[in-house]
Formats: sequence, C-alpha cells, structure tokens
Amino acid sequence: MGIRIDMRALSSSDFLDVWERGVGLHPLDQGLLVLGAALPEQSYESLADWPLGRRNKALAELRCTCFGPSFRGWIRCTRCGEKLEFEVDGRTLAKGEVDVQGGLSQPMIVTVKGRSFRLPTSRDLARAALETDSFRAAIRLVESCSVEDGESPLWSEEDLEEVGQRMALADPLAEIFLELRCTQCDNEWNAALDIVTFLWTEIEARAKRLLFEVHALASAYGWSERETLSLSEHRRAVYLAMVHE
Repeated sequence: MGIRIDMRALSSSDFLDVWERGVGLHPLDQGLLVLGAALPEQSYESLADWPLGRRNKALAELRCTCFGPSFRGWIRCTRCGEKLEFEVDGRTLAKGEVDVQGGLSQPMIVTVKGRSFRLPTSRDLARAALETDSFRAAIRLVESCSVEDGESPLWSEEDLEEVGQRMALADPLAEIFLELRCTQCDNEWNAALDIVTFLWTEIEARAKRLLFEVHALASAYGWSERETLSLSEHRRAVYLAMVHE
C-alpha cells in the first residue's frame, strides 16, 4: 500500500541548526539529518532503515515545501563538455507511489535464483561505502540486504546486476535518473539526480544567507539571532532593504 508521509516545513532556525550539525558529514548522514528535522517523531535509527525510495520521496516532498517544486540545475555533456541546464518537477517525485508490503516490519522481498533480498536502505549504503572497490561494494550491499542465513555464494557481475535490476523495479525511486540530450552535439545519456546532495546544497545556501541577514540586522538594530529569525521572511526583507538604503 502507498505510504503517506506527513512532515513539517523547516523554519529559519531549523535551516541553521541542520546546516551547522551536518557540515562535514557524509551525504547519507546529511539526508537523515534533514529528514529528522522535518519528522521529529521519527528516530534516526528508524529513518536509516527506510527503503531508499521512501527516503527520496520524503526528501522530494520536503524540498517542494521549502524551496518550491522546480528542481533546476546544470550538468556538462559527457561528450563535448557543453554546460546544459535541466529542470525537474519535484511534485512528480513527491507524489510517487512507494509500496512497502506490510510496512517496515515486513519489507518487500525480491528473489533472484532462489535467494531473497529486501530493499536497500541508507544503513546498507553506508556499509557498502566502506569498500574502496566498486565490485566489493556491490557484493557488500547485496549481502547486507540478504534475508537468509548461510554461506554467501561466489557472486558474478551478472548476478549482482540482476539483483540490482530487480531491486530497481521494486523500488523505482531508489535511484532517480534524468534523460538528457545535448543541443550542441546531440549526445543522449542518463544521469543520476542525487536528491540528497541537491537539497543539501540549497540548505547550505539558505543557511549562509540567513547568517548574512542576522549579521546585517544585528549590526543595524542590535537584535539577537533569535529575535532576527523570529521575524517572517517578508519582514526581514523589508528591514534589510531599509538598512541597505
């Protein structure tokens, strides 16, 4: 069944707090930190066990709430290096169906060659990230998701690819790909959209802008950070305009 995720919008204080706590952390931890701020009733441990599609859907919903539905960015062509702009409607991601049979206590299972696997989570990706070799990382991820005890088989690239494809079909929001075409050389390719990095970049920019506003208004009026952030965004903008005039 589809899962509805109710979350609260981040306040100005939340942006500063999340950014300060997340600077220097691994992107996986930054994503969980952001979700924890928007879903304070959820523990870090429970969020780390969400399937990646559920995590990405929640992050897309939060991004639409805080920054609007349009995901705008740029990327370089893999053939000619031309800088290309792209735009994605985040509402299509936030409204995507995330099906987890029986909830988190009974996660969706995929079966490949008689072996069963649950969907990957942030915790599983963190374990795989410890490997420096991509092939070993793929093996560690698959074995981390295995729901069976016993000795691990000798994995081939074909086996790992089949498990990955089955997982992708079962959890289509786990990886988000953009279909791109270069207007200069007609090159067509798919590029992954890392929603955690995308959102974190915007959070960092918002936090630094807020610090500038606090500095400017504190210098002009002697207000504390708390007093400045308690103002609405519109009122802060009016005061800043008067200061700059």
